[in-house]
Amino acid sequence: MQKIPAGVGPRYPQVVVLVGATGDLSRRKLLPGLFHLATTGFIPGCRIIGVSLDSLDRDGFRDFARKALDEFSTRKVADADWNAFAQNLDYVPLAAGAGALKGAVDLAEKTFPGECRRLHYMSVPPSAALSAVRMLGEADLVERSRIIMEKPFGTDLASAVSLNARLHEVFEEDRIFRIDHFLGKEPAQNILAFRFANGLFEPIWNRNFIDHVQIDVPETLALGKRGPFYESIGAFRDMVVTHLFQILGFMAMEPPTALEPSPISEEKNKVFRSMLPIQPADVVRGQYTGYRSEEGIHPESDTETFIALKCLIDNWRWAGVPFFLRTGKRLAEGQRIISIAFREPPKSMFPAGSGVGAQGPDHLTFDLADASKMSLSFYGKRPGPGMRLDKLSLQFAMHDTGLIGDVLEAYERLILDAMRGDPTLFTTAEGIERLWEVSTPLLEAPPAVRPYAPGSWGPNAIHQLVAPHAWRLPFERVWRDPNRAGN
Repeated sequence: MQKIPAGVGPRYPQVVVLVGATGDLSRRKLLPGLFHLATTGFIPGCRIIGVSLDSLDRDGFRDFARKALDEFSTRKVADADWNAFAQNLDYVPLAAGAGALKGAVDLAEKTFPGECRRLHYMSVPPSAALSAVRMLGEADLVERSRIIMEKPFGTDLASAVSLNARLHEVFEEDRIFRIDHFLGKEPAQNILAFRFANGLFEPIWNRNFIDHVQIDVPETLALGKRGPFYESIGAFRDMVVTHLFQILGFMAMEPPTALEPSPISEEKNKVFRSMLPIQPADVVRGQYTGYRSEEGIHPESDTETFIALKCLIDNWRWAGVPFFLRTGKRLAEGQRIISIAFREPPKSMFPAGSGVGAQGPDHLTFDLADASKMSLSFYGKRPGPGMRLDKLSLQFAMHDTGLIGDVLEAYERLILDAMRGDPTLFTTAEGIERLWEVSTPLLEAPPAVRPYAPGSWGPNAIHQLVAPHAWRLPFERVWRDPNRAGN
C-alpha cells in the first residue's frame, strides 16, 4: 500500500453523503476517486451513502459503483480492495426523506470507534441541490459537516446572491466548498510554486516585463447529453466564470502573507475586485454550425458555444496588461494553456533578416493538462557563420521526474482538501459574486453570436480581438516527447 505522508489526509474518519450518486460525474470521477482515497490510506476511515432519485437498494448501489470503477478507474481495482470498499457503501433514495437519511448516517457513524466528520457532496447543479441542502438541515446533519457544491454558482449577480443566501440559511460560509476541478489539477497549483519560490521569475511577474497573457481552453467535444443544460447557460457561464477566471486569479494574485487558505483566498479576491467590467466590445461569441439541430436545442438559439474576451486588471501590478481568454466546443484541438508573453527588447541590434521578431515574443507556457508541462521559449543563435536566430525552448514535463504516479486526480485532491477543511482551491461567496458583477455589462448586452465551422479555432473575429498580438494556439512547435529518442 502507498505510504501517505502525515498531515496529507483528514484527521478524522469521514461519512460522505453523495447526492446525485448515480449521475455521470459520480460514475466517472467521484466514486473512482473516493475508492482510491479510501483504499490507499488517505482517509483514516470512510463510509459513503449514495442519494439520488433512482429507486435502488444497497446492493443495487454497490453493483452500480463496481461498474463505474471497472469502466472509469484509471488504476487497477484489486478484488480485496473492492470487497472492503463495498462494505462501506449504503444507499438512500431521495424520496425516502430526511428521516431515512438521518438513520443511515447514524448507522454509519456508529461503525467508527471515535469521533468522525461528515462531508456532503452535491453532485448536481446548486439550484437542484437546494432541496437536498434543506433536507440535510431537517435531518440535523449540519453539525460536524462540510458541503461541496458543484457549478454553476448562479447565472448572474442576482441569482448568485440569492443562492448564497439560501445556502447560508443552513451552512456557514466556512463550511461551503464551491468546487472548480481546474484548480485541483497539479499544474494549476504548480503556478504558485513557480511564481513565489523562484528568484528568477518572481521579480518579472508584472506589467514592466509581461506584455499580455492568454488563458486558452479549447475543447473538441460536442455537447453529448448536456444539450438542454448547456442551452440554458452557454460557454461564458459554463466555463469562464467558474474556471478561466479562477485560473486568472491564481496567475495574477499578489504574494500571500502565508501559504495558508485565508491569505491565498484574500489575494485571489483582491484580483477579482480589481478586474474592470467586461465590455461587450471586447468579446467574441460564437456558435458552431449544426448546434441548432442538436437534441434539446432551440432552432433559433442564441446560446454561444464559443467565447473569447479581453479583460483588464486595474491594479499596480497589471495596469495596461490585457488578459485574453478563449474557450469553446467543437474546436480544432483540446488544450488547457496559460501563455505569458514577455515584452520584447526596446531596440534590436541584430541585422534585418536575422530572424529576431519573426516568431513573436518570448513565452512562458503552462500546460494545465493532468500531465504537468511547461515551456520557456527564447531566441538563440543558429550554429554556423553569420548571425541567424531561431526560436528555441526549454521544456519540463512531470513525466521527467518519475513522480507522475504520485499525482492525485483533480477531484481526489479537492475532496481531500474539503475533508481537511482547506478552502485554498475553492471559491468564496464574495469572489463568485464579484465575478458576476464584472460580467454584468456582457450579460445585459451580449454581442451577436458568429458561426464557426466545427474543427476550427472559432469565428474569424477573434483575430481582431487579440490584435496586434496573435493567439498562441495552435502552437508552431509541439511539446517534446521525453520518451522519444533524439529529444
